[in-house]
Amino acid sequence: MHGTSRIGTDIANIDWGGASGYLTIDLTKLAKNYERLAEEVAPARAAAVVKADAYGLGAVRVAERLYAHGCRHFFVAHFVEALALRPHLTADATVFVLNGLQPGNEFACAHDGIVPVINALEQWHQWAGMAQTLGRKLPTVLQFDTGMSRLGVPPEDRAALAYLVKEEGGIDVLFLMSHLASADDTDSTQNDDQRTAMNSIAAEFPQFPVCFANSGGIFLGADYHGVLARPGIALYGGAPTAGRQNPMEPVVSLDIAVVQTRTVASGTRVGYSGAHVTTGITRLATIAAGYADGLPRSLSGRGAVYCDGIRLPIVGRVSMDSITVDASALPEGRLTLGGRVEMLGPHQTLEDVARDAGTISYEILTGLGHRYERHYR
Repeated sequence: MHGTSRIGTDIANIDWGGASGYLTIDLTKLAKNYERLAEEVAPARAAAVVKADAYGLGAVRVAERLYAHGCRHFFVAHFVEALALRPHLTADATVFVLNGLQPGNEFACAHDGIVPVINALEQWHQWAGMAQTLGRKLPTVLQFDTGMSRLGVPPEDRAALAYLVKEEGGIDVLFLMSHLASADDTDSTQNDDQRTAMNSIAAEFPQFPVCFANSGGIFLGADYHGVLARPGIALYGGAPTAGRQNPMEPVVSLDIAVVQTRTVASGTRVGYSGAHVTTGITRLATIAAGYADGLPRSLSGRGAVYCDGIRLPIVGRVSMDSITVDASALPEGRLTLGGRVEMLGPHQTLEDVARDAGTISYEILTGLGHRYERHYR
């Protein structure tokens, strides 16, 4: 059974049907995280970033739950994501496309009520042309580059855009926005630099409100909030600020099934290329997930799983579909075929796995594969 989901069932009573992995997504904790973030930014409003299929957790289910808790602004990265999500939300919800307009999407975007985030003069001209063709105003958000050099109208084009905004009446600008590059690092001077730049832009376009803070930016203080904040990773339980206690509820847990156990002698090679060699009699357990399931190869020899609160280190290389762990610390016979170990849960957070893999929690979360049995709690 691959990639299926179950909703509204007590997880303790589920007949999992022999799945290789069990990914639990707690929508109640997701909603609590949204409410926590909304409270933090009040009187501003909180949107929800649901790009990449809501960071891999299911954009439709996530958006529907957050809508029920008052969220009305949803951001995706690509137009195809907006097309998939828009039919599941009522007319009072707005779906924004962060990457703006690709040529050829203008009519469908207007027809389906999707709002592009304009990042360049070319996109403005595309959208203004469609407004003229349709004979009605079309909404947008103007994104500006405040020092990240990724997306947004560059400083040298701001004067030209200001002229277009003044002269062309076919576009309804809802917000000005930018993206903070270092918001998870409270000591970074880039935060203040970007805030100063955003304040200058707001002064140049005083008729429009500002949408500024991402997850980390929310916790930098009210000066970063604007009228609408755009949390992403914090909604899903990731830490919004590095080096501080995570104030968010964990939304995801992941248990993986054991597919084989064995006891090997000292000097036994384990995994591809014999990357690990045992130094004594060792009880090994092979579990049914690997880098094809979003568990990076860089966890080889560094990461771990847990059973009964006991850390079981990964030995040898992470394979495409399996990982071998040293289960010697457990009582003999504790792990058998079909037993489960914890990859994400009370003993190991997203940040823990990301640290061991040498990456960030975003990559771990968005990479979790679709071969796990999914349970929406």
